[in-house]
Amino acid sequence: MSEQPTTQIQQESKEETPQIKTPLLLTNLEQTLNQEIQEEETHLRKSLERFEFYLILLGFDQSSVLRFGISWVTFLVIGVAFPVVILLVTANCSTCGLYEIKGFEVVIVVSHACLAAVALLCLSHNLRKYGIRKFLFVDQYSGHVERFSKEYIQKISESIRLFVLWVLPCLILKIILESIRIMYMHQESWWKSFGILATLTFSWAYVNFIYLSSCLVFHLVCNLQIIHFDDYGRLLETETDVLIFIEEHARLRHDLSKISHRFRIYLLLVFAVVTSSQFAMLFQITEFSNKVTFINGGDFAVSSIAQVVGLILCLNAAAKISHRAQGIAAIATRWHALASCGPDDMSHMRLASRLISDGSSESDMEAMNYIPLPTNTQPISYLSSYHRRQAFVMYLQNNPGGITLYGWTVDRSLMNTIFFIELSLVLFVLGRTTVFTYESLP
Repeated sequence: MSEQPTTQIQQESKEETPQIKTPLLLTNLEQTLNQEIQEEETHLRKSLERFEFYLILLGFDQSSVLRFGISWVTFLVIGVAFPVVILLVTANCSTCGLYEIKGFEVVIVVSHACLAAVALLCLSHNLRKYGIRKFLFVDQYSGHVERFSKEYIQKISESIRLFVLWVLPCLILKIILESIRIMYMHQESWWKSFGILATLTFSWAYVNFIYLSSCLVFHLVCNLQIIHFDDYGRLLETETDVLIFIEEHARLRHDLSKISHRFRIYLLLVFAVVTSSQFAMLFQITEFSNKVTFINGGDFAVSSIAQVVGLILCLNAAAKISHRAQGIAAIATRWHALASCGPDDMSHMRLASRLISDGSSESDMEAMNYIPLPTNTQPISYLSSYHRRQAFVMYLQNNPGGITLYGWTVDRSLMNTIFFIELSLVLFVLGRTTVFTYESLP
């Protein structure tokens, strides 16, 4: 009789043992996940701090009057005063006319100074208004930082590597070119020649770093949005509620509209300055065609490469995100076809009615804004799942999204149009200058 209670107690203790261990295992898993999330958030914060520190060194942080003054005084001294003083110093050189054309140097200094000024004006305004995190859209909506921390860090690292990949070759070419030219334009002493070389290279690198860094920021903003569009494509494979798809797509379009509003003036000014400088260089080269050599015209080539690289970074990023936004309609169409042709029509999907309207926000006056308004929570019985999916596909086809410039979507068609316009203008300028040259011959 005494053995039965003992066995019962042992059986009860064995049954209770898993019930004690299971919460402990779950607690450990939760703690591990929380630690991983905190570590990823820490890595992201450090990456953003390093990126922000780099922007502060270039003078983009103008949040106070002191920083504003330091930034613009540094730009005027290094980017404008230094090259102008060097041009005045080398003007007294007797042999400098063969290896340096003043018209070339003036066009280069003016174009680079204008691009750097545009970058400082536009980017510092946005950073001062929104901050680095809100400006890059890495913490605007809850849950995204925890989900996409690794992707954010990877995109930031890729952008920095891309910047180094493009800047280093241009800087090396500039140093080699100036070194060769100083050897032919030797001053009274080698110390003076070396000072001129160091000053010109430092000034050129400073203004080009500012310009290319602003292009890099726009490229990074677009690449970070690609993460959300990729996640939206995966959402179509897991969710079945059409309302969730529409709300998420409206949010993505809202973000793209805000990016377009913040960068449209910058993109237009950069395109105008680069185009104007290229045409000025073309006029100068056709005017001094008999005097152009590698030494006095090589700086033109290096400066043109740096300017065009920045423009390509901007257009490539804008076209990529526009193409990704327009490709969502194709993914949704395939999803709709598979759901319609499958055995299950998904007729039990819920529909909570919300209105998505266009408006204007205080921060972005002309940016599209979405305002979800709950109106009726009862399901509409007569609307089948097929009609819901069809309406969603039509919505995506009529609202593709993308980076826009006053209504013009920056995609491949717009880039082809810009290319043909630029090519036509170049051929026109070459034709006119060539005609004038031949007419002036006896």
